[in-house]
Amino acid sequence: MARSFTEHDKENIKRSLQEACKQSWTKYGYKKTNVDDLCRQAGISKGAFYLFFESKEALFCEVLCQVQEQIYSAASEVIAKHKDKYGVAEALKLVYREYDKNNFLYDSYSTDFGVLMNRLSEEQADKIKESGRLSQQLFFSQPYLKFRVDADLAIAVIYSLIMNIKNKDTLPYSHMETFDFMIDHLIESLYE
Repeated sequence: MARSFTEHDKENIKRSLQEACKQSWTKYGYKKTNVDDLCRQAGISKGAFYLFFESKEALFCEVLCQVQEQIYSAASEVIAKHKDKYGVAEALKLVYREYDKNNFLYDSYSTDFGVLMNRLSEEQADKIKESGRLSQQLFFSQPYLKFRVDADLAIAVIYSLIMNIKNKDTLPYSHMETFDFMIDHLIESLYE
């Protein structure tokens, strides 16, 4: 007989599946993360998994969008608290640290990520793209901030700085301190 779950159980199981997915994705990647292991960690059967998510890809899509939304929300709070270029600098440091914890956020050009994107429905792929666009707008559409340089150049500089996380293991110095140094010094050149 199939086990029934209370609403509270469902919330806890869904959260457990999302957290297990996030941890496994960070450690092993998309392809090596399997539903059986995630179910085992959440304490449910594989059949029960499909009560919560229609597919492995649906879970990954939800996790990615959820992490991006959490980062966006936290960075928005920092910028709202410090409505100037220094708030942007602090928000960028927060974003960089979250990327460091969740390598799937910056590994979007890997074969592993490509496999995931190819398996997503058009709606899921659009949801991920929109989630990414929302985060980018945070640093470029604040009414109290004005760029000192061309907006496309500023966007490219910020993106390049954050994506430098891919080189973190090759730097001869702490990548966090290196990033902070670059942001602290470049923020003056990017924003008035």
